[in-house]
Amino acid sequence: MTNSENESRLKEIAIEDFIWVIYLGIILFSFISNDYEKKYILYKNEEDKKKYREIIIVIFSILVIVYGYFLIDAYNGVKSLKQNDTDKKKLLVTLSFFASFLIFISGIIFLYIAYKDENLDVELAFN
Repeated sequence: MTNSENESRLKEIAIEDFIWVIYLGIILFSFISNDYEKKYILYKNEEDKKKYREIIIVIFSILVIVYGYFLIDAYNGVKSLKQNDTDKKKLLVTLSFFASFLIFISGIIFLYIAYKDENLDVELAFN
C-alpha cells in the first residue's frame, strides 16, 4: 500500500471507530426503550408507549444513516475496482456491496414499521 492509501484507510478506520460509539449509544437507547415498553405492557401508560415509539424511531433513523454510510462506502469499493483486480476480489467487493444494500433496505423497512406501528404490534430488532 502507498502512503496515500494508508492515510485513506486510517481515516476510514477513524470513521468506523466513531460508528462503534454510535452503536454503543444505540444499545443504551435500546435498553431504555425496552424499559418503556415493559412499563407500557404492565401499566398501559400511554406516555410510556409514546416514549418507546419515539426512541425506536430515533434508533432506526440513526441506523439508516449508518447503513447508508456503509452502502456508499461499499459502492465506492465497487467503483474503485480495477481491470487487473482478481476475479475473487471483484466478486467479494460486489457481494459486500449487495449485502450493504440489503442491510440498508432492511433499515428503511424497520424504520417504516416503527413509524407506522402505533399499537406496538410488531417486535422490532436490529442486528
